Amino acid sequence: QVQLVESGGGSVQTGGSLRLSCAASGSSHSRPLMAWFRQAPGKEREGVVAFYTISDTTIYADSVKGRFTVSQDKAKNMVYLQMNSLKPEDTAMYYCAARASRAWSFDPNDFTYWGQGTQVTVSS
Repeated sequence: QVQLVESGGGSVQTGGSLRLSCAASGSSHSRPLMAWFRQAPGKEREGVVAFYTISDTTIYADSVKGRFTVSQDKAKNMVYLQMNSLKPEDTAMYYCAARASRAWSFDPNDFTYWGQGTQVTVSS
């Protein structure tokens, strides 16, 4: 069983930055694929970034490429999402997710473990 706890959300103005954190239980081998998803009111949950925890292979959604950066501290079992140049359209609840399977996916339905989410609000 993998447990995920996000933190770091908040309210910022356009152009601002935030760093989200995800505290994960278990080793990288127990959650080989992890991702950040987000969901805005009235919209479907969408993938922001997915990455292999062992090889660091990473794929970003086009909407955040060049602005968001995912990183991990394997010793602390922490995953971070640095978000720069934030836009109002980035406003959403952000979720950390993990998959026990090594099979690549960016579909939220394929992820077994989820955190409770952290709210990010970007005002214009």
